[in-house]
Amino acid sequence: MRKKVLITYNLFREGFVELEKEFDLIFPPEKVFTQEELSMQIGDCDALLPMFNLTVNRKLIDAGKKLKIIANYGVGYNNIDVGYATQKGIAVTNTPDPVIEPTAELAFSLMAAVARRIPECDRKLREGAIKWGVLENLGTGLYGKTLGIIGMGRIGQAIARRAVASGMKVTYHNRNRLDAQTEQRYDSTYLSFNDLLQTSDYISLNMPLTEDTFHLIGENELNRMKKSAILINTARGAVIDEKALVRSLASGHLGGAGLDVYEHEPDITPQLLTMDNVVLSPHNGTATIDGRNAMSRYAAENITRFFRGEKLLSRIN
Repeated sequence: MRKKVLITYNLFREGFVELEKEFDLIFPPEKVFTQEELSMQIGDCDALLPMFNLTVNRKLIDAGKKLKIIANYGVGYNNIDVGYATQKGIAVTNTPDPVIEPTAELAFSLMAAVARRIPECDRKLREGAIKWGVLENLGTGLYGKTLGIIGMGRIGQAIARRAVASGMKVTYHNRNRLDAQTEQRYDSTYLSFNDLLQTSDYISLNMPLTEDTFHLIGENELNRMKKSAILINTARGAVIDEKALVRSLASGHLGGAGLDVYEHEPDITPQLLTMDNVVLSPHNGTATIDGRNAMSRYAAENITRFFRGEKLLSRIN
């Protein structure tokens, strides 16, 4: 009898061609399953493929009587009660590899968009409110500036590669310092957390959300940054105290921010919506057609390998 895989979002089928050869796939009839529909469906399923924004709590895990693997669609897994899944003998995987390049692309795009005021100028041109002139609409450049990367994992390193190509100086802070060869590859300098905050023109956040990183950037940290600094967050919203960020931007202390994630998404602090020095993106870091299909194939491969008894591409627990 073929095993069943419950997929919580109506994703492109292209990424599941191989998985469908061995498993019965259950997609939502509309865009996404509700929690109630999931609870009704999951009892008969062997694998769950949830989106990164779906809460997989004890109640849902308990409802999965036959559940053996949760193959998360996303690199972050703070949406899953991993400890409880482990306790129940359920494997938990994620999709780290496919998210690297698209997330780095978006982080760098946000940085350039804030620095050069691209969305603001675009809007004012469309509204007929733009002021023309040599000293109007001035932004700041990337070349020769210092980018401080907090979280120098694979996404951080992909951002560093783009920064080096743009003539930026790269500094970083990481839980563990990188080896000398990797530092040399990105011509990067390791700094303490405090030194990075104080010396960077741009700061990019690229870490998972944990108890240690919750509100990693708060009022004290924002006050240590350069007055002109631009903060980029493509990690998780709650690594920044969003209210403190709004105060720092409104006071003119911080030069600007590029945000793809929010502390209480999909809700966004209303003041952020009115600020010209803020560029907002709807948790879009991995949102390319290629990226979505690659994530599907990666999650599907984890499921296939698990039931074949083969080594998984990635495993959280």
